[in-house]
Amino acid sequence: MIGIFDSGFGGLTILKAVANTLPQYSYIYLGDNKRAPYGSKSDAEIYQYTLEGVEALFARGAQLVILACNTSSAVALRKIQQEVLPIKYPHRKVLGIIIPTAEESDTFSQTKHIGVWATQATVSSKAYTTEMLKIDPNLHITELPCSLLVPLIEAGNKESTEITQAINGYIKALLKKDELIDTLILGCTHYPIIESEIRDILPTHICLITQGKIIAKKLEIYLAKHPEIDHLLQKQSGRIFLTTSTDEDVKRIADYFYGSLVGLEMVVL
Repeated sequence: MIGIFDSGFGGLTILKAVANTLPQYSYIYLGDNKRAPYGSKSDAEIYQYTLEGVEALFARGAQLVILACNTSSAVALRKIQQEVLPIKYPHRKVLGIIIPTAEESDTFSQTKHIGVWATQATVSSKAYTTEMLKIDPNLHITELPCSLLVPLIEAGNKESTEITQAINGYIKALLKKDELIDTLILGCTHYPIIESEIRDILPTHICLITQGKIIAKKLEIYLAKHPEIDHLLQKQSGRIFLTTSTDEDVKRIADYFYGSLVGLEMVVL
């Protein structure tokens, strides 16, 4: 199967986009809802929790795991790829979502001034800035932590006054830092849930980039280039959803994020 790991619910937006593009594959999703959010945790905790999630998906049969969490991709991905996979899982793959997004971002910008909304941990890592400058050293990247958005989104009321106020505030803060920004990347997988609300407020000249379709397209290309991986993957359109939490609200919010009913199975990491 193709494994999708996230600290909580946001990765369901990635899974939905990927499964819509590549419906023939079987997917297993794991949300570490019990220990979410990762954005305020230490790098050591993020790495340890992410590794535990990846290994749990491997144990369930995942050949390829996507870290559908910007925080995990920023903090834990490289270390897992370089230090864990070659020794313990030489025939498995773990991919992130920051580099694929960075590879596409400069194609949308005319001014070469790009904004990124993300968690504090992702912003602190400077992962987006690092990866985008590798692609185009002339880019100007402004990363802004948006700590209010995740809890407001998980509360389940997309049209609340609090969300509107938070979006307004973050847009003003971003443009105050750089008024030439013409592209905004939603660098947290929770944020696409309020994409329409952001678009309603965002100045019309600013292009809004969400990650789901980008990751889906990049995965399709990756599998075409790596038939040795593709032939190991089930093509039975299976869907398995795992969580580390027993909280009753988790199922409700998971359904909300995925856009349809999700049958959750509880696991212990």
